[in-house]
Amino acid sequence: MRDTGRRSFIQGLAGVSAAGMLGAAWHVRAAQTQAWPVRPIKLVVTFPPGGSSDIVARVLAPALAEKLGQSVVIDNKPGAGSSIGAQIVAHSANDGYTLLVSNSAALSIAPSLLQSPGYDPLRSFEHLAYIGAVPTVFAVHPSVPVNSLSELVSWIKEQPAPVAFGSGGAASVGHLVGEQFAQTLKLSMEHVPYRGAGPMRADLLSGHIKLAIDALPQNIALHKQGRLKLLALTSSRRVAQAPTVPSVAELGLAQLVSENFVGISAPAGLPRALAEKIASAVRQISARPEFAQTLEAQGFVTRDMESKAFTQLIADQHLAWGDIAKKTGAKL
Repeated sequence: MRDTGRRSFIQGLAGVSAAGMLGAAWHVRAAQTQAWPVRPIKLVVTFPPGGSSDIVARVLAPALAEKLGQSVVIDNKPGAGSSIGAQIVAHSANDGYTLLVSNSAALSIAPSLLQSPGYDPLRSFEHLAYIGAVPTVFAVHPSVPVNSLSELVSWIKEQPAPVAFGSGGAASVGHLVGEQFAQTLKLSMEHVPYRGAGPMRADLLSGHIKLAIDALPQNIALHKQGRLKLLALTSSRRVAQAPTVPSVAELGLAQLVSENFVGISAPAGLPRALAEKIASAVRQISARPEFAQTLEAQGFVTRDMESKAFTQLIADQHLAWGDIAKKTGAKL
């Protein structure tokens, strides 16, 4: 009986000790969450400078730094269809100091094209705040003798060899739209992936490639300057920033309607209070007229969206792009 009593007493002490340790750990975590941020925050962009995600990051970073009272740095980590940057964030500490500038390529497309992406688009992240989306655009060098999408189709069919089309990278929205366009209209085309929209656009402007499917924002000024011809947007309707460019929907190709979303995500397991704090900060900044106007002037369509709805959007896009990848046979 004495031994039994001693064991019970020791077990009781162990239980109290464990409870105390858990309680202390909880209080430490709560204090850390409350104090956040105490050091710089990193925004990981899965493309090189010059793409849509990078544009959003560079507009968001200073505003977020001012609001949170801590510096925000941009870390461009391109490669493998945007999966490298996404992997880095997925495997980072869930303390709010490493955030992903999430996008369609990294979360909706690449996981369907890679056998082992190293992350799950839903289980590996907390999707905090949607910011906006942009359509892609069919852009051609001025030397190409076409002025409409239908004329482009005829021109491609007349070429003796497959027509190369550039995109900002494998697994980008431009990549999948191009594959789908070629398959739908039975065109002989060859995808040329670049390490970012910047290098691709340089080759397009020089005439090294004649056709590209790229995000709209970076091409509006080039179109107005006559340096590129924009033939169609992958949107359901025209946009105010490029009113003369028709949408694929009005051209009878509604199946090509697509958008590249941009938002903010964090590693899974982020404390709820911290997730709400970050999401609230980003959504408040996104609601500022000057912030929205800056992005909308470049072709973005901004929209407020709660975390739950943003997560559902990613789930829906992942299914949709996965189906397109299978149908087109697109690979990474």
